[in-house]
Amino acid sequence: MKAMPWNWTCLLSHLLMVGMGSSTLLPRQSPPPSQKRSFVTFRGEPAESFNHLVVDERTGHIYVGAVNRIYKLSSDLKVLVTHQTGPDEDNPKCYPPRIVQTCNEPLTPTNNVNKMLLIDYKENRLIACGSLYQGICKLLRLEDLFKLGEPFHKKEHYLSGVNESGSVFGVIVSYNNLDDKLFIATAVDGKPEYFPTISSRKLTKNSEADGMFAYVFHDEFVASMIKIPSDTFTVIPDFDIYYVYGFSSGNFVYFLTLQPEMVSPPGSTTKEQVYTSKLVRLCKEDTAFNSYVEVPIGCERGGVEYRLLQAAYLSKAGAVLAQTLRVRPEDDLLFTVFSKGQKRKMKSLDESALCIFILKQINDRIKERLQSCYRGEGTLDLAWLKVKDIPCSSALLTIDDNFCGLDMNAPLGVSEMVRGIPVFTEDRDRMTSVIAYVYKNHSLAFVGTKSGKLKKVGQGVVISVIVRTACLQGDRCWLVFSYYPGPGW
Repeated sequence: MKAMPWNWTCLLSHLLMVGMGSSTLLPRQSPPPSQKRSFVTFRGEPAESFNHLVVDERTGHIYVGAVNRIYKLSSDLKVLVTHQTGPDEDNPKCYPPRIVQTCNEPLTPTNNVNKMLLIDYKENRLIACGSLYQGICKLLRLEDLFKLGEPFHKKEHYLSGVNESGSVFGVIVSYNNLDDKLFIATAVDGKPEYFPTISSRKLTKNSEADGMFAYVFHDEFVASMIKIPSDTFTVIPDFDIYYVYGFSSGNFVYFLTLQPEMVSPPGSTTKEQVYTSKLVRLCKEDTAFNSYVEVPIGCERGGVEYRLLQAAYLSKAGAVLAQTLRVRPEDDLLFTVFSKGQKRKMKSLDESALCIFILKQINDRIKERLQSCYRGEGTLDLAWLKVKDIPCSSALLTIDDNFCGLDMNAPLGVSEMVRGIPVFTEDRDRMTSVIAYVYKNHSLAFVGTKSGKLKKVGQGVVISVIVRTACLQGDRCWLVFSYYPGPGW
């Protein structure tokens, strides 16, 4: 697929010129004292770290998933309700957990790290999943965090054995007259026999229903899940898929991932392990997961490769940026942050880039790949799931934008990387998070950095430091909401 021509200067100015009256570049300095606004803070318990945060878009209430607690805060960060989730007696080697059957492993007081926090608007409840008992979830009433249910009797109720925050990502697909679906994606930490890396689950209206979190479809041969084959671990012993972000758009659910693979460097006969960022796409209505497609994504600027995905956020183009990108204002864009290189997942380099992907371009690339495979061209090209290269099979059928696969040529990998459009780079303070929205027809992005700075994309190439957040003094963390008004803000 040919790259779309674009003008860097024009694109950057459209992205960065957001309601600022001055045409001069802002210096990198703090605002005058008279312009500072007082901080609004919320501090957790000593030695308590925050893991996830969601905001109720209807009420403005904030829900924070922390170690051993769930908080409900007002919009000005006052504590309204708390719900304790741990610690409790547990051992990560107990499967099923000891709450289901006796475990011979020694039990010790274990913290419950919040791994996923979702608002189920349809049923007015919070889905809070933690690290205790192989990944048990609680369903809490939004109003007062009363526990509506805590399914734990079936193996489908254990979502992930990984104890780290950020190891699970969920996307709710809502229906008017049917039970909703919950797409769950998780690292498996070497336990593929216990946990699928991605699956779709029933989200029943009754929080105590026996079928809560059951697979949408499951029989002897087919299920609504993808498992990492044990053969994969013979090739890459520490193989896992790390899910960075998830969302739904149109007829599809998407997950952005980071995963290891073995490659041969130019001129070398040996292979080395690197990490590749990939987008995974599934049809919402595909109960057999025949629509599973992976496509590598990355970013490049000035000959520098940015390949390690740090964060992502889905937003709309907005009228001004849409004109530059030659898309519609309502089209979906992915704002992504990548760090330089692709070898060290856990120790990313500080050089990072903020890049934009046009979701339609990614979907067009996937459609091209599907069409070529169903013409019998190439192989499935998904080494981790099909350790042997399996040739594509030809079939006479029309593949349109909403094609959801057959029980052939699936799952499928795209070999050619889709490159994003770089709009800003940072060489010293690695960008680690991003959020974006449209304000007065302009696209606006915020990024968080390794040092705890929150930056707003302003006019020119300068980014204004707004606020610091921190986990200091015995890992005591706090939320800080503040800003200062620059010219015309």
